Amino acid sequence: MTHARWHATDTLATRYADGTLPESEAWSLEKHLEHCTSCATRVSHAVRAGTAGAVLGEVREAVLREALGSRPVVVEGSLRTPARETPAPTAPTPRARLWSSRVSGRFAVPGAPGRFPRLARVLWAAGPAVRGAWSLAVLVVALGAVSLGYGAGVAGARPLLLALAPVVPVLGVALSYGPHADPVHEIAAASPSGGLRLLLTRTVAVLLVSLPLLTLAGRLLPGSGAPGAAAWLLPGLALTLASLALAGYVGSRAGAAVTGGGWLCAVLAPALTSPSAAPSARLAEQLSAVLDGPLAQGAWAASAVLCAAALAARRAVYDRLP
Repeated sequence: MTHARWHATDTLATRYADGTLPESEAWSLEKHLEHCTSCATRVSHAVRAGTAGAVLGEVREAVLREALGSRPVVVEGSLRTPARETPAPTAPTPRARLWSSRVSGRFAVPGAPGRFPRLARVLWAAGPAVRGAWSLAVLVVALGAVSLGYGAGVAGARPLLLALAPVVPVLGVALSYGPHADPVHEIAAASPSGGLRLLLTRTVAVLLVSLPLLTLAGRLLPGSGAPGAAAWLLPGLALTLASLALAGYVGSRAGAAVTGGGWLCAVLAPALTSPSAAPSARLAEQLSAVLDGPLAQGAWAASAVLCAAALAARRAVYDRLP
């Protein structure tokens, strides 16, 4: 049911204000308040009339006293001083609804109210996935590969980059979601926009950062018998989805370790243990076998679809992902 087809009753607003409303119904109401001014006003009045109202009044008076000192303030046409009397309540703004939600023990996603641009909400959801440290790390990997190819004259720079590139988004996802990455992870995961939706948002952010940079770096490097610079894109997507599917069982970091470690062992071990050819040439052959051609790419595409189906089937697990 959409927010336009129902409205909060006085009883529902009162139960929300005194904390007796079940969590699932409270989340649904908070989502509805982002779009409905009349219900937001009703809930705001109920909060101010309850036990939280006195706390809100004290906080408002303290803030006004600290900000304005003893200077008089005009509120709704009358002259008042913050030290003597609390200003009369005005119509609640989206920010006021957010603070009212927090005071009553609930959580509303920052940036979610309608007056904030969609870009702010997307950036908040992306969180650690778009922080400068992660983008800088991907840039260092790309520039390091180009430097090896042209500065140090390493002939196998592109095969090495293609071997490492699929693991980069896997690690990025593992480092962008979970208590280890986000100080408000538990609150965010419990919000209506948390869980699998938040995890996929950060996954997309990681892919948008890593895919263009690493593919461009691959195109700048000499071929050296390795597959094309974009040959790793489907494998990278499949491995990322596989790590997310495993995360539902063992956690995000363990899933990334199993997926990334398995890939590196599969492509690097034969090249390092083969005595018949140079490691770079053997690595290029190994990558051609697993990346080149319609059969290999079709297999990676099918793997990505299967992993996506596994994610959808177990989506409820990601509300409690460690």
